[in-house]
Amino acid sequence: MSIFKLIKQKNKKRLPGSDQDRGILVFEHTSEVIRVESILKDDGWRIRVMGPPPEIRSGCDLVIEFPLIEELNILRTLRRDGIVPLKTVPVSSPLLQPVDLFQIKDFGQYLMVRAANMKLTIEKKTSTIVNISGGGCPDVPYLAREMVGKSLSEAPSPGEIGHTLCGYALQLAYEEMTRRCSL
Repeated sequence: MSIFKLIKQKNKKRLPGSDQDRGILVFEHTSEVIRVESILKDDGWRIRVMGPPPEIRSGCDLVIEFPLIEELNILRTLRRDGIVPLKTVPVSSPLLQPVDLFQIKDFGQYLMVRAANMKLTIEKKTSTIVNISGGGCPDVPYLAREMVGKSLSEAPSPGEIGHTLCGYALQLAYEEMTRRCSL
């Protein structure tokens, strides 16, 4: 194993937001964030998709949070794939903290996870999906038809059947709901 892979594996254990400094990669389009997330996670980087702080909001409503010490290696990885962020910003003050994409609402019998503009609601006792709402993308009705009435474990993954930003946001909500239900 190369020294570079050993370093990456060591850093993989440390989450952004732990005891290390963090940075934010800013992009013009959401599709770039989705692509970068896939590239960096496939390469073993510990990153998170977050909402941008208001002070650096640009054309895209998502940013990538990463361990700042790995900035050069991450930028090198992205250049290899022909991607250059609009800017890289160190999280140096509370005003530059990225915003969590998730909002959780417990309605007693039901639990709702909102990710960006998409909401996924389940019945807590059975983990059955009872509602999908939000967005405005053309595949939202299709996603709802395929998922509502099924348990989280039976429902198809929105990331596999969706084709829009709404499908991506619903995938994030689905993953967060699955994580919460497995605790």
